[in-house]
Amino acid sequence: MQFKKIIPLLNTEGEIGANVIKLAREYSDKGADELLIYNFSKDEHSGEEFLKLSKQIARTIDIPFIIGYYVRNFEDAKKALYTGAAGILLPYSILDNTELVKDISKRFGDNKVCLEIDQSDFMNRDNIYEQCKELGIGTLVINYIVESEAFMSKISNSQFPVIIRDNLKNKDIRYLLALPNVSGIATDFYINKDIMKAKQALKQEDISVNIFESKLAFSEFKLNKDGLIPVVTQDYITGEVLMLAYMNEEAYNSTITQGKMTYFSRSRNELWLKGETSGNIQYVKEIFLDCDNDTLLAKVISDGPACHTGNKSCFYTNLIEKSEYKKTNTYHILEDVYDVIMDRKKNPKEGSYTNYLFDKGIDKILKKCGEEAAEIIIAAKNPETGELRYEIADFLYHLMVLMAQNGLDWEDITTELADRK
Repeated sequence: MQFKKIIPLLNTEGEIGANVIKLAREYSDKGADELLIYNFSKDEHSGEEFLKLSKQIARTIDIPFIIGYYVRNFEDAKKALYTGAAGILLPYSILDNTELVKDISKRFGDNKVCLEIDQSDFMNRDNIYEQCKELGIGTLVINYIVESEAFMSKISNSQFPVIIRDNLKNKDIRYLLALPNVSGIATDFYINKDIMKAKQALKQEDISVNIFESKLAFSEFKLNKDGLIPVVTQDYITGEVLMLAYMNEEAYNSTITQGKMTYFSRSRNELWLKGETSGNIQYVKEIFLDCDNDTLLAKVISDGPACHTGNKSCFYTNLIEKSEYKKTNTYHILEDVYDVIMDRKKNPKEGSYTNYLFDKGIDKILKKCGEEAAEIIIAAKNPETGELRYEIADFLYHLMVLMAQNGLDWEDITTELADRK
């Protein structure tokens, strides 16, 4: 199902980076569907700082974002999209550089190319749809200024998804989102506002929006003698178990409606919005029901520790541990090795092979990566020797040295792979 999107705007020009990241995270956690982050400064230094900030935002949020960036050439577009952005917003003036737009679309796909255009230019350009199709532009972002039946009619007959950009001070979001072909509203209206509450209101108006909806009624759950169901709460990113609590039907429905974990406090005999007092709110990402219908598993992003003691998890007391048990987690092992490599880079150790590679520089590191890749090919031709596993491990180590040398880590790589999915 195609949902209508609420897309907050973040103009980063002149803003403190930490404040922008904080705001982006708040939007992401509180129900935004996407973000439009932009800084069209032509100053090269400002542009580079904006790209760095965009990479940090990509790591902080779990919703897509479109990046608006001053593009002089194809390399600029690559830099912008390599931040982790789901799309790039190009200015109207770029239509004069048809080959550049075609190159961007050919390399990244028209679904990642958006064109920003003022309402007047949109209305005055009769062949706008044909030209966008020819250039490989997938979405129009139209700056809406004046109410006009002709404008609404042209949008309704659009051959492209349209995002309307408006501050919503004088216009009704319900009317705009109800228009055919309007896929979303880009606005700064929802700063410090409850987006989930707005979405619930839109849903009541039969506008298709992305909200939480339970696939089973609470009556189908198996409850304990007190009419409650236990909920295991888990960190959405790391998988760490955070806490165990209980829900009644009202708490469950409140959780779904608000997108914030709400439990039933057995000690106080009342609803308990987690974080209402402490500020450590848990934002819902997913909820699962077990095979017996008697336990819930909630995956959340938390604003702070789950435990009243200040620990991230309530399960911090180790009671039993088998000392010889080999703890392995594929991703964590790669992270652990990478962390050691980074530690060597920051704190050189005499006799360290890793420091030897860093001292020799990029050319030596690249040479070793090439040699190890060749060793993989040779080993793969003789798989029965067991050397392939050894050579792949060697290659991954040298690859991580290369990543560290060039300022990349596993988060960058896994994010890129996730985006390609």
